[in-house]
Amino acid sequence: MEQKRVLNNRLLLTDRKHLVVDGVEHVGKFNEREINLDTNLGQLTIRGEGLHITLLNLEAGNLVVEGKVDHMIYSEGKTTGGARNKGLMDRIFK
Repeated sequence: MEQKRVLNNRLLLTDRKHLVVDGVEHVGKFNEREINLDTNLGQLTIRGEGLHITLLNLEAGNLVVEGKVDHMIYSEGKTTGGARNKGLMDRIFK
């Protein structure tokens, strides 16, 4: 019987340069200006400049971002629309 892990959701932003996020389930698209991820409380969009993911541990649900953070926005739903449950080959050969 598979147990579902319970993740706390926490955002810790230090000096708008160092962001720690707990409760991360999946990371969607990301670049130096925007990171989209799914958390246990919904979709989180992080916007800024020079954003870099320096740590990602989906098993523990942790993410660390370095760069200038301008916006953090929660919304309902997930970033991938279920695509993350498919294998890589299934996504390539729809």
